[in-house]
Amino acid sequence: MQLCFNQATTLENSNLVKDLQYCEKHGYDSIEIRTMDKLPEYLIDHSLDELVEYFQTHHIKPLAFNALVFFNNRDEAGYKEIISEFKQMMETGSKLGIKYVVAVPLVTKEKILKRDIKNSCVEVLKELSDIAKPYGIKIAVEFVGHPECTVNTFGQAHDIVETVNRENVGLVLDCFHFHAMGSKIEDLKKADGSKIFILHIDDTEDFPIGFLTDEDRVWPGLGAIDLDGILSTLKEIGFSDVVSVELFRPEYYQLDAEEAIKTAKETTIKVVSKYFQFDTVTVG
Repeated sequence: MQLCFNQATTLENSNLVKDLQYCEKHGYDSIEIRTMDKLPEYLIDHSLDELVEYFQTHHIKPLAFNALVFFNNRDEAGYKEIISEFKQMMETGSKLGIKYVVAVPLVTKEKILKRDIKNSCVEVLKELSDIAKPYGIKIAVEFVGHPECTVNTFGQAHDIVETVNRENVGLVLDCFHFHAMGSKIEDLKKADGSKIFILHIDDTEDFPIGFLTDEDRVWPGLGAIDLDGILSTLKEIGFSDVVSVELFRPEYYQLDAEEAIKTAKETTIKVVSKYFQFDTVTVG
């Protein structure tokens, strides 16, 4: 298992330069780069070539772009925007050597039939798959555990990915999102472990299904999520790739960025190492 850092965890108290510096210092293997804010911010004062050189000369590597947002059930203008953004991600991502683009389903108050959601997701993901294939970059679909997300359970997301049936289209399993809308361990037990590309690790305060928001996340092992159940099941179905720590906790944004990155690592290792052996990371 490799250890990854998602920049949401230090969203308001750091930047890409600091995140890379501290993640390298504390032994992370990879990083998920936020394309909606942290990468554009970096490119104001730095070049893409500088970032390429950094990854070439350091242990830490780029895992994913996070994220292509609201890819399904868009109007014509929105659809064209998604395709254009994705093509740019391919160009930039291929230079950096990223492995995945995280794709997030539409969040909306509009009521859309589940069959129409599935049909749109499958159609768009097949097109994205075709675009991504020459670049060798994979698409990791992240269901969001909120009532207003069009794809909000593991079972629903897994069914979509299975229907797409492309080698370069899989899933992000975020423990918070799995818990937040009551995704079923039984569905995870039946899943193909090779179709789960990234595990997002986190925990949450104990609010009812449908009421949880990202700000309720806490360090892994300090909340109400059945992490043991999720991790043991993932081991059973053959997942063993990468775990990425991702939180959006306002209190944690008040911490020094290095302290947050160090704590994220320590809490993640403590929880995950009960089931998976890390390749290079040690607690320190």
